Amino acid sequence: MPETFLRSIDRRGVLRGAAALGAAQIASPFVIQARGETPVKIGFVDPLTGVYAAIAQSEIEGARLALTHINNKGGILGRQVELLVEDSANDVGTGVQKTRKLIERDQVAGIIGDVNSGIALAMAGVTSEKKTLHIVSGGHTDVITGKDCHWNVFRVCNTTTMDVNAIADTLIDKFGKKWYFLTPDYAYGHSVQAAFVKKLKAAGGEYAGDLIPLGTADYSANLIKAKAYGPKVLINVMGGGDQVNSLKQFVQFGLDKQMAVGGTLFELESLRAVPPEARVGWWTMEWWWDQPDNEHAKTFVAEIKKAVGKTPSARHWFGYVSLQTFALIANQEKTLDGLKLAHAMDGFKLPPEVAMQPGQPSYRAGDHQLMSTVFAGEAHPAKGDPDNMFTVGTTVPGETAAGPVEETGCKMVWPT
Repeated sequence: MPETFLRSIDRRGVLRGAAALGAAQIASPFVIQARGETPVKIGFVDPLTGVYAAIAQSEIEGARLALTHINNKGGILGRQVELLVEDSANDVGTGVQKTRKLIERDQVAGIIGDVNSGIALAMAGVTSEKKTLHIVSGGHTDVITGKDCHWNVFRVCNTTTMDVNAIADTLIDKFGKKWYFLTPDYAYGHSVQAAFVKKLKAAGGEYAGDLIPLGTADYSANLIKAKAYGPKVLINVMGGGDQVNSLKQFVQFGLDKQMAVGGTLFELESLRAVPPEARVGWWTMEWWWDQPDNEHAKTFVAEIKKAVGKTPSARHWFGYVSLQTFALIANQEKTLDGLKLAHAMDGFKLPPEVAMQPGQPSYRAGDHQLMSTVFAGEAHPAKGDPDNMFTVGTTVPGETAAGPVEETGCKMVWPT
């Protein structure tokens, strides 16, 4: 069903109710609005343009489905919910400015975002200052729930350490201990590489690699250096469009015949975007759609497919869980007060219909990280279903992958 734009306010289109679900394209900034005279407003900041646009769009699509479910059940505190979405444009300054606008001018009750870890960190400085509950949907760098943690910030996606711990031993055991890194030169990439290096050094391995600017189109120089180094594994930490381009060139250079490839995330959006021959390597998924014994996951898959015409990725799940978490905790506590909600979220468990995975993930008290299952396995060309491009080899409980909260570096300071 196409979106209907009802009016324009400050360059934003207003979308009402479930009509927002069917959008294939996202304009920015805009509002997704549901029924109600005095709606509860939630802000969502994500990079709807740039190299992470595809995965950001999936997060918004997941949040739209949550919006429909929440409003169909009476909303938050008996009021309908309105989702205000802003484009961070993959720029820290823009993300901060949009976050301030949502809180100060639009008076949102909570903030979700950002995919870009550097932007999410900067947003956290604003949301903590404003005492606004902030759920990081898709920014992975450890320090968000580590040494730079904030009392009001909770994270749905994994830490980089969780993803590394779920896959590093597999890469070492299967392929060896000499690695070459292609790493994006910002907070997320640095965090992933540091966690991998820690595991590799503990196993007595060696490495080299490159820090690469976001938006790089030509990886030939990096791949030539990798070939000369002669690694057993190319660790590809690039994300979004950068990962797609680098993996295409990896197979074009014939390096898939000379070394293994792997890393933390090879997300469904990226798997779809590469040619079949580039669907290779060992990776992690933070939620995977093909869970035949999980009825809640199957329902979610069917609803997303109906709404947007495609199988949901982990990013759809991130957006869905982020908005559902806010609604669940606000209705439980019967308040929109950020401090009260944050205290209540310590240890809060996702219900099965929201978790949609083995176990019952909870937001860990001490660092506010969601302890969700990590799905580790192998990418491959599609088998049967066009989205059957990843085979789960093992599922790792979040607590096992994360390690003790004491090792995160988080020293939670609460307002007095």
